[in-house]
Amino acid sequence: MFSKIARERANPYWLGSFKHSFITQLAEGTLPADEFRYYLIQDRYYLEHFSKIHAMIAEKTDNQTVKEIMIKGANHLESGEVMVRTMFFKELGITDEEVAATPIAPTAYHYVSHMYRQLAEGAVSSAVAGLLPCPWLYHEIGLRLIKTGSPNELYQRWIETYSGEDSAKEVLEHCELADQLFLTSTDIEKEQMIEAFYISSQLEYLFWNMAVTKETWPKGANK
Repeated sequence: MFSKIARERANPYWLGSFKHSFITQLAEGTLPADEFRYYLIQDRYYLEHFSKIHAMIAEKTDNQTVKEIMIKGANHLESGEVMVRTMFFKELGITDEEVAATPIAPTAYHYVSHMYRQLAEGAVSSAVAGLLPCPWLYHEIGLRLIKTGSPNELYQRWIETYSGEDSAKEVLEHCELADQLFLTSTDIEKEQMIEAFYISSQLEYLFWNMAVTKETWPKGANK
């Protein structure tokens, strides 16, 4: 099945995410607030487009199951994760002006562009595959961290967001959908699905680096 093949291939990057300082310090409660703040601002951009891509896949496909799951995903993002981010923004005092003044980091930009590319150049199946690492990896991280929790109340709520039953159901549904699409795909489309999942997994790992380094675009050479 696709989910097993793709997960095994991307495993080094998932292990890297589990052990990344952003995640381990978040669990310990020692993650610097400015790193979490930068992560949230960049993630706002990511989630905005993540929701749009769900809706675009639903519009493009003739597969009724894909359409229903993508529409549900888009609605969930609008009512759930975006609301959580808004709540975090309020608590941390992140204003619209600060968001507007913060350039989109290269990794966030590349991740979003990668997912749009799957929809533009590949089949619907590869677009679906490119979306899967985000909810699946976050749920696995949530399950790992909820065992001990975080002494930081804000970080604890972040963990709880991804460790619950709703998150588990979403991941299972998305995995089953990707598996079904894989079975009816051509050999080329199957490779595209695995590659889309793999690259998204790499970019998930890089997303933590982006937050820790507060990644920015290079300035280029002076005249």
